[in-house]
Amino acid sequence: MPEKRYVLNPAPFVVPTTDGKLIEEHVGQASTGTGGYSLAHMVAPPHWSEPHQTPTFDEITIVVRGRKRFEIDGDTVELHAGQALLIKGGARVRYANPFDEECEYWSVCVPAFSPATAHREAD
Repeated sequence: MPEKRYVLNPAPFVVPTTDGKLIEEHVGQASTGTGGYSLAHMVAPPHWSEPHQTPTFDEITIVVRGRKRFEIDGDTVELHAGQALLIKGGARVRYANPFDEECEYWSVCVPAFSPATAHREAD
């Protein structure tokens, strides 16, 4: 019998968090065993942020609703609903939602996201 050329993921892998952020990985290492890329749906609560990190992967963010702020190599970029941003691997970045409303967005990482390659700094 030939190997199937697709992977059906009936439910995303919900990444455990302690900061109130929802992370649902639909494709990636944790959900489908895919290492070349990952796709995740996220909802960042109001007044949320992460420590700086210097990932080795490229990351594309597409905001669905709300706003998201990025500090990228000393620059500040604000993304609004309907906008997309590509951050190339090796950039020092900090993700935040300092606003009063949730921010819902999708993220694509190439290669796939992994905690080991995110290189998060201590708080």
